[in-house]
Amino acid sequence: MIKIRPAHYLQLLTPSFSTKRTREILSVNPTIIPERKEAAEICICVYDYNEQYFDEHSLNKISESFSFYKNERKTWLNIDGIRKKDIEELAKNFEIHPLIVDDILSIAQRPKMDEIEGKLFCVLNMLYFNDEESSVEQEQVSIILGNDFLITIQEDATRDVLDPIRDKLRLPNSRLRQSGVDYLCYLMLDVIVDNYYLVLEKLGDKIETLEEEIIRKSDNNTLAKINNLRKELIVLKRNVIPVRDLINGFIRTDSKVMEDKTRKYFRDIYNHTMQASDLVENYRDMMMSLQDLYMSKVNLRLNEIMKVMAVVTCLLAPATVISGIFGMNFDIIPAAHQKWGFYFAVILMLAIPVWMLTMFKRRGWF
Repeated sequence: MIKIRPAHYLQLLTPSFSTKRTREILSVNPTIIPERKEAAEICICVYDYNEQYFDEHSLNKISESFSFYKNERKTWLNIDGIRKKDIEELAKNFEIHPLIVDDILSIAQRPKMDEIEGKLFCVLNMLYFNDEESSVEQEQVSIILGNDFLITIQEDATRDVLDPIRDKLRLPNSRLRQSGVDYLCYLMLDVIVDNYYLVLEKLGDKIETLEEEIIRKSDNNTLAKINNLRKELIVLKRNVIPVRDLINGFIRTDSKVMEDKTRKYFRDIYNHTMQASDLVENYRDMMMSLQDLYMSKVNLRLNEIMKVMAVVTCLLAPATVISGIFGMNFDIIPAAHQKWGFYFAVILMLAIPVWMLTMFKRRGWF
């Protein structure tokens, strides 16, 4: 015989809410400097190009990239994996301000844009959707835009969304090769923002599936699914909405590294971020509506149960009254000593509930 402990039995009955994900989302305190783990390996790629020239290099040490600084060509330096020593060495040779270094080394940065000593710096997150866990994953990317060079620093060396840009760089007659590094910065931000829509689309599919589940057949785990999706919307809101101010910073800047003809492209990204922000707000409203729909359906189900219980109670009431009357301890009770008395009482107990049931049906009470 298998014995189930009461605590385990209650755990089977209650929805499975994940508090670990809640701690991951809400445990952001800017007053506490978190400790970043040093990357075990880093991947350094350099794309050196102009209108007629293109070369791609994979480097082993950060010091090997210093020769590409001020080499009269345009350079994109991409670093996957963050080490404090390498970032500080890079900043020293590329004349990057220490405040930018602190932002690169920080964890869970809010998307923002700064202009320090003639260089434009922005930090934001690339978003991915984990289908297995139905969660939104984020990877911080830092972008430094200077004179004829652009540096991107990522946390994860195994994935990013920048492959379409690499493909365009390899094309000899592409607009990217003929434009400045500010146009390269625009393409990066545009690709990152466009990838937000892919995450939003998958999250929208999850919301649509959940809505159908609530309408057709919901159970105890439905509320947990609603709660988990609301957490993922918090992650999206935290990463998408601040990007509007980030892009607006590039539009309003007077820095020499930003050409006037490139600003119109950043205005296009700004419109995309506005649409993405509106989608996040719409999804948030939908989740609130789904929660109300779930609670309404639970209340409706409870009302149906209570209505059935009330009907059963009403139908049993006449039998209770009749049996109580004929069961009283008196000598003189009509038909108490007759052979047909018992059958008469039983017929009354059955006939009255049938008549009540007919009246309930006519009135449309159930």
